[in-house]
Amino acid sequence: MESARRAQDRVPRVDPYGFERPEDFDDAAYEEFASAYLVVLTRRALKWSKLLKGRGRVQRSGTVKRYIRKGVPLEHRARVWLGVSGAQAQMDQNPGYYQRLLQGEHNDRLEEAIRTDMNRTFPDNVKFRKSADPCLQNTLYNVLLAYGRHNQAVGYCQGMNFVAGYLILVTKSEEEAFWLLDALVGRILPDYYSPAMLGLKTDQEVLGELVRTKLPAVAALMDGHGVLWPLVVSRWFICLFVDILPVETVLRIWDCLFNEGSKIIFRVALTLIKQHQAFILEGTSMVDICERFKAITRGSFVTECHTFMQKIFSEPGSLSTATISRLRASCRARLLAQG
Repeated sequence: MESARRAQDRVPRVDPYGFERPEDFDDAAYEEFASAYLVVLTRRALKWSKLLKGRGRVQRSGTVKRYIRKGVPLEHRARVWLGVSGAQAQMDQNPGYYQRLLQGEHNDRLEEAIRTDMNRTFPDNVKFRKSADPCLQNTLYNVLLAYGRHNQAVGYCQGMNFVAGYLILVTKSEEEAFWLLDALVGRILPDYYSPAMLGLKTDQEVLGELVRTKLPAVAALMDGHGVLWPLVVSRWFICLFVDILPVETVLRIWDCLFNEGSKIIFRVALTLIKQHQAFILEGTSMVDICERFKAITRGSFVTECHTFMQKIFSEPGSLSTATISRLRASCRARLLAQG
């Protein structure tokens, strides 16, 4: 009891990114994890500093991939994401472009759609409150407006606000957040946020096929109760685990997402399902199964991000790009045939 109270005194009510900790936050468990993780972060920070010393743009390589999988320290994260995603190259090749977008033609429909979502974006984050100085809602609005003008085929889609919000928290730069959003929406996750969301729908079906192959009992349970995959995983994909998994875990996933591409999303999803397979299989109805899929995104397994990230590269087994491409082609064709 006394140790829990001491932990409560030590753990601040707002995390380093500005998110308020919930009332039922397990201070003692978090303190235990955080003290061990700090040792890992300190060791990784030294290695990263050595690796990046005297370098210009960070480029993909076997060493960089290995380092990224073990975690990018927050002070280097923006630079690494910009380098490996190609966003830095785009920004360098288009000086002044972001500012020109902000001064572009008015589009009432686009502006209203973005404005509607402002207060819904991270109400639990003190930096996004209207009372904050500076208020990151204004920064977020600019990034989303510029992106809507840049990519008119997408415009603005719900979910992009959460993704852009995290990019702003990490980069602390409107322009860098914009170019990273472009890397995600334009290249890494094509058609996730387009009006028809065909890429998103396809990848949810692909996950279903992967579960059918790797975890057939879970697939049979879903089929037996008529639970469609979008019902339980659509927010995993569209928000890239933001507001679903703990912040630090999401950022560790994104470290790999920017470097290795969308395959990482399948690795995370399969690891969550495989780790909790027995718990999911106890589901007795559609509602019960949906609740169980929410429950598996909470607890120590996902909080302990360093171990979790090791698991996503071992638990799902082989997951080749060729397999993903083949499944995407067949699932996409099936969706198009269904109209």
